Amino acid sequence: MRVGIIGTRGIPNNYGGFEQFAEYLSLGLLEKGHEVFVYNSHNHLYKEDQWNGVNILHKYDPEYKIGTAGQFIYDLNCILDSRKRNFDIILNLGYTSSSIWSYFFPNKPVLITNMDGLEWKRTKFSKKVQKFLLYAEKLAVTHSHVLVADSEAIKEYINEKYHKQSHFIAYGANVFTNPNATLLEKYNLEVFKYNLIVARMEPENNIETILDGVSQSNTKDKCLVIGNPTNKFGTYLVDKYKNDERIVFMGTIYDIEILNNLRFYCRFYFHGHSVGGTNPSLLEAMACSCFIISHNNPFNKSVLKNDAYYFNNPNDICNIINNTDISLIKSEFVNNNCRKIETLYSWSGIINSYEALMLSSILK
Repeated sequence: MRVGIIGTRGIPNNYGGFEQFAEYLSLGLLEKGHEVFVYNSHNHLYKEDQWNGVNILHKYDPEYKIGTAGQFIYDLNCILDSRKRNFDIILNLGYTSSSIWSYFFPNKPVLITNMDGLEWKRTKFSKKVQKFLLYAEKLAVTHSHVLVADSEAIKEYINEKYHKQSHFIAYGANVFTNPNATLLEKYNLEVFKYNLIVARMEPENNIETILDGVSQSNTKDKCLVIGNPTNKFGTYLVDKYKNDERIVFMGTIYDIEILNNLRFYCRFYFHGHSVGGTNPSLLEAMACSCFIISHNNPFNKSVLKNDAYYFNNPNDICNIINNTDISLIKSEFVNNNCRKIETLYSWSGIINSYEALMLSSILK
């Protein structure tokens, strides 16, 4: 089977969830004997034509020059190139900047689209952009041969809105089993004496809600915020909390060993994502035995079930932090969430599910 993966900035990952997913899936399919091609932005730091046996196709991406519009040009360049590659499967990760080019996808390959989250609900977008994204979602549903939903809530949404079936295959993670507390010394941290947020600086990730609650609380623990703070919302947050020494904006950290240890040794892990399916950072926190405080919405609850505390506003955050007895329930939550990773969200299981879906799609 010859598989092309479109829709990411490329591998190895130095950006986000879909890039991490493309890493694991491409390597997994390669190990199963398939030929895999991943499209990379020409701006990606990795310049070779292969990565651990996976073929890398570098395509021009003007996003660095013209902003978001560049993503549409990059996706078009990838799609046009795919017409000469004789793929059996094209896996399209997301739809926001690719679905308008649906007519340019080659006819032969089966087009499988991972529908990601409800992008049109993101509050950072204007009403006009939200309307376009809803249109793009419809195009993706209409023109894809097979749809994948990485959340039961997204699967239900697609069925109800478009009366079209999708296949539920979640994102993956591996249980973290080799913690190393000495890695905290670099950041002057003590085990379980700090709290953690890992997220992009976007309003719908409820970072401001969480940090307002931290500011109102009587904790002396630091709250680390990992994510690029240089966009408009990020700079606003940095300025708003600049006088609270407990709140530390650390920027991006892509070293997975450091990230996993920061997750493993935090007291509370705050997960504020409110738009989307099975969020990668949530599964990774579960896999790192985090005690999770999550935003109260169907996407997060479909994954965590009863094994987390939930918040709706800053007062909820403040009360959770101030409750010294709340950690007594930690071990039960942590054990249940690790069990979910092993049984429902393991990378090996996710890769097997994608391979089975791809093979069955070819044979139809």
